[in-house]
Amino acid sequence: MNICKIDVSNFRGIKNASILVSKNAVFVGDNNSGKSTLFEAIDLVMGPDRLSRSPVIDEHDFYAGEYLANDTPVQIKIEVTVIGLSEDQKIYFGNHIEWWDRCKGALISGPPASSTDVESVEPALRLAFQGNYNLEEDDFEGQTYFAETLREGSTPELFRKKDKRNCGFLYLRTLRTGSRALSLERGSLLDIILQMKEVKPQMWEDVLKQLKGVSVANESELGVSDILTSVQDSLSNIVSYEAADKPQIKVSNLTREHLRKVLTVFMGSGAYREDGTEYLTPYTHQGTGTVNTLVLSLLSIIADIKENVIFAMEEPEIALPPHIQKRVISTVIEKSTQALFTSHSPYVIEEFPPDQILVISKTNGDLTAAPAGMPPTVKMKAYREEMRRRFCESLLARRVLIVEGRTEYDVYSTAAKKLQRLHPERNCSFDLLGIALVQANTDTQVAPLGEYYKKMGKTVYAIFDKQDDDVRKKIEVAVDYMYEATEHGIEDVVLKGVNQDTLLKYGLKLVKDNEWPSNLSTEAPRTGMEFEKLYKIMKAFFKRKKGDGSLAELIEYCSESEMPKFITETIFAIEKSVYSLQAVSVMTEGEV
Repeated sequence: MNICKIDVSNFRGIKNASILVSKNAVFVGDNNSGKSTLFEAIDLVMGPDRLSRSPVIDEHDFYAGEYLANDTPVQIKIEVTVIGLSEDQKIYFGNHIEWWDRCKGALISGPPASSTDVESVEPALRLAFQGNYNLEEDDFEGQTYFAETLREGSTPELFRKKDKRNCGFLYLRTLRTGSRALSLERGSLLDIILQMKEVKPQMWEDVLKQLKGVSVANESELGVSDILTSVQDSLSNIVSYEAADKPQIKVSNLTREHLRKVLTVFMGSGAYREDGTEYLTPYTHQGTGTVNTLVLSLLSIIADIKENVIFAMEEPEIALPPHIQKRVISTVIEKSTQALFTSHSPYVIEEFPPDQILVISKTNGDLTAAPAGMPPTVKMKAYREEMRRRFCESLLARRVLIVEGRTEYDVYSTAAKKLQRLHPERNCSFDLLGIALVQANTDTQVAPLGEYYKKMGKTVYAIFDKQDDDVRKKIEVAVDYMYEATEHGIEDVVLKGVNQDTLLKYGLKLVKDNEWPSNLSTEAPRTGMEFEKLYKIMKAFFKRKKGDGSLAELIEYCSESEMPKFITETIFAIEKSVYSLQAVSVMTEGEV
């Protein structure tokens, strides 16, 4: 069984979303783009224990917190379509089976019956959650259904907890998974394993009986019992004596549910006492990496017990070194019928083929997901190296700035950071603007890269050298904002734009610090040198040092007024456009 489509409306930060999912997928995107919300939406529909929470939903689960529109309840609607049903599942869900066409990415809506015999068509199951505010009860409510029974004229049929267990969906949240893994809380990994093995520990009565007899701080020399007696005496002046009789301290509420929360697995710490015994600590006191590896082990057990399981896992990279991150991904994929992840790790992302990397984008509540696909000019054999080195950061960002090469990358990022340090109240680095820089490696690849990122719903900027009309027109169509220099080559952009006195001082500094190349020693910068001569030898120097960050060092050496105007004005223009886009987004959200 695997999820092939997710539809969401009015849930948290998502106004509308309709997403197709391949068998395995990693959801990537900027923070607050909606990745975790998608997983929460699936859990509302398929999570066997999700509806046991009270209330199932609240005010903050509605888009923009609006659960009433002109005194009419707004409805949260989530629909999940699953395919790849086992034979047992086909029999169990037989009355609710529909048909999914993989080629069209849609359900078959009607006759002819022969259309279900096509090779690309297979049985499917649609499941739905509906939630709203009940005016009469003054409370929030929600329930899950077999979606095909919600059609007009049909009687809605609940998708119950026992039905959900036949689907095998497990959602592992980043913050809670490790802290609850080996507890006996309902829904913990250990509890899931016990339920799947149908193990029902008959220990509660014995434990409760033992705890009732445990004495805590009753010794008179501690003074605690005396204080409690004083409390009792004070209360007896107000209420009947029996109402507050014999106050004592106990180690628990002495209920099964409380024991589920407080019982904890202890593990060896590696530290030994003087008597040679190993000191045991709660498993949560182990290192974070150890806890996460422990979670992986429990997941393996669950997958081995249940043959048909869908894992949805948030940020598996937390506190794990790269090689363990890769092991987590390969293990979960190997042991599940479908594995869904969110991630910010290049080591996780590169484990997926391009069509299984879903780039999440959200504008005014409308969420979309586009497969990353192969970046332009990247060969499959070099895909992993290129993905990590050049493209991963850009897949996670809302905005992308395309520059021609490594030198341009260094120059513009250095200039933006320098301007921020000089005027933090006015300027921001590209990182703070949510902009990832990408090297095109050649000016002919600026336009193809622009098209690649625009298809993902990202705002695309491009800075490039002076171009022919044909190339310029292609770039203009492919990006949202373009900035063309008046010079050919980044060296000329900097050297002809930088303050001349600053350029000479920088050259003299290189000579003084013995950083001027020996094979250029006959033409080293010197006081009183004419600019044309200085320009010529500094260009030769930077050409020789191309790609090692030397040109960016010159930018770092400059004050704002000494930097090339093209560079500073371009950065200011990019900042202004980002602020304008944010303002428009806020206004539009307000209108919604």
